[in-house]
Amino acid sequence: MALSREIYQAFEAVVGARNISEDIGICESYRAIPCQTSDHRGPFKQKTPLPQAVILPGSTKEVQGIVRLCNKYGIQFKASTTFWSVMGYIGSDYSVQLDMRRMRRIEIDPKNMYAVVEPYAIGAVVQAEAMKYGLNINIPGVGCSSSVAASTAGWVGFGPQTIFMGAATENMLAAEWVLPDGEVLRTGSLGAGSGWFCGDGPGPSTRAILRAKQGTAGSMGICTRVAVRLHPWPGPAYIPSRGMAPAYKANLPDNFKAYTLCFPSWDAYAEGLNLLHQAEILYLGHRQFTMFGRDIKTAMIKILNDPDGQLSDLEGYVNDPELKKANEDMKIDIQVIIAGMTPRDTEYKEKALDRVLEMVGGWKSEFMMDPEIKDWVLMYLLRMGHKNLNYVMCGGYEGNFGLSGNVFVSSSVMEEASALKKKWEDEHDYIAQVGGDSDMGSITIMGGGGSTGWEFFTHFDSYEKESVEGTAEFFNATQEWMNQKKLGLDMGKWNQSARRPDGYYFSQEEQDEMFSKLAQPLVAYYQYRVREAFNPNNLCGSYYRTLSKV
Repeated sequence: MALSREIYQAFEAVVGARNISEDIGICESYRAIPCQTSDHRGPFKQKTPLPQAVILPGSTKEVQGIVRLCNKYGIQFKASTTFWSVMGYIGSDYSVQLDMRRMRRIEIDPKNMYAVVEPYAIGAVVQAEAMKYGLNINIPGVGCSSSVAASTAGWVGFGPQTIFMGAATENMLAAEWVLPDGEVLRTGSLGAGSGWFCGDGPGPSTRAILRAKQGTAGSMGICTRVAVRLHPWPGPAYIPSRGMAPAYKANLPDNFKAYTLCFPSWDAYAEGLNLLHQAEILYLGHRQFTMFGRDIKTAMIKILNDPDGQLSDLEGYVNDPELKKANEDMKIDIQVIIAGMTPRDTEYKEKALDRVLEMVGGWKSEFMMDPEIKDWVLMYLLRMGHKNLNYVMCGGYEGNFGLSGNVFVSSSVMEEASALKKKWEDEHDYIAQVGGDSDMGSITIMGGGGSTGWEFFTHFDSYEKESVEGTAEFFNATQEWMNQKKLGLDMGKWNQSARRPDGYYFSQEEQDEMFSKLAQPLVAYYQYRVREAFNPNNLCGSYYRTLSKV
């Protein structure tokens, strides 16, 4: 149902004629997630509805005006920034899509070590501004082209540097939030007129309602400004670089060391990560390059370190005896960076790292210690600017399994999960054959260490119907396996749970069926109670795990 002229003109009066459109060409461009994941069935079974209008607000006041009109006329809305994934898109035909790109202001407070950002301030820009003051920001796994506000206030928000800097739950300070009914909430110290330094109080904290551990992915209104903690950066005021895309290398001083740590078994791996959590010596920890697949990761690293490298070089590299040996050496691995604050600190961290490896029988990959590769890894992981490489294998990918949790539990089933994926790779040609294990992710999802944040990358052709639908079937199989292991929801199925096959969000009955099987169903039940209190009309989407009864 199209917006009436009265409603359209009311929105237009809030943002101005230049910042709203119902043009079919523009609205169509907001229907598709960039990678066309199996969650959306790509171009074969489009699941994202067409917005009735696209609106670009430029201030909190304009956002508030839009939300109030949506409440007045019963129109759903969803705000998004960089439109990375399904959660940023609308969920019904009678909806408007808010594109937050006009709101991109950044303020750095170097003395108190925080930044105040609007939704379209991306990680790359905030990081560049922070480094001028000897500071840095946690860039989550989604990469530096993503919104700092979205990852901090709206979603999980952990990444490679979380072990040193903490995750979104720890870095979010005060916020300005337009609630689903159009009221503006200023949290913590901001609400008391005392600035941005604290996200809690006065009185009971609202931070747990607005984002908690997981984030509500835009289902609880729109965060228009948020203060984010910054952290020490023991490097120059910017990252000097050399090379050409995608082979950019960082020219950093010797207090930065990048290593790939390798382990003889998953038990040794788990114990090694546990010791690294305790040692508190890492600036960054991430299992990154296995995302290409266990059998081809060294070949892909060689290609990506050469500006003239092509995917057609893959077969030759895969069959290279030296690269095969390096691949086997890195079968169970993780990339880490240490950053010494002083020469003595660097020396201590090096010795502590070597001691951890000695205790568990681990080693450093010689292949990855090549100076050119080392400097490429530094740029890749400190900046997280290579997220386009997620799609390079087949044009589409999606994360599944999602074996995040206690490292001793998840590592104990890693080979079994890898074998299941390899079986599907060998029996079906719609999934890239990469050796089964394509598990990547952060060494921790909280500051200092703890649960890991892992996902398998499944590469498929997003414009081949059999590949798209076959990948979805594979996720059904991995969910069945995870049910048998009592490991919870598969990551791919977790994302699919936001959608019904006919293109709308899951009904509450369907969500109840799925989330009643969670290990802790009361969490989803209390989230339902919170949603009913703050968003009874459910106008901004259901990408929020709710269980209406227990």
